[in-house]
Amino acid sequence: MKNNRHEVFNKGSENAISLGKMINNTKENIHEAEISKEFALPDELENIEEKNARRRTAIAELEEQIKERKAAKARRESFK
Repeated sequence: MKNNRHEVFNKGSENAISLGKMINNTKENIHEAEISKEFALPDELENIEEKNARRRTAIAELEEQIKERKAAKARRESFK
């Protein structure tokens, strides 16, 4: 079984792009939810706030993953 390091690195960069897209989509969802709050009923407002809080947590976690991947890449490149 052949281990192609170049292929593994490419998958890592594709994952970073995917994480970036996920962050942008989540930020867009937050923005749209904030707009919808104007028309929401009081009980819906609480649900929107809770969802947006979870979304903000998810964004922070995704951003941390990106930082970790960049740091790992820098470590790998320092050994070249």
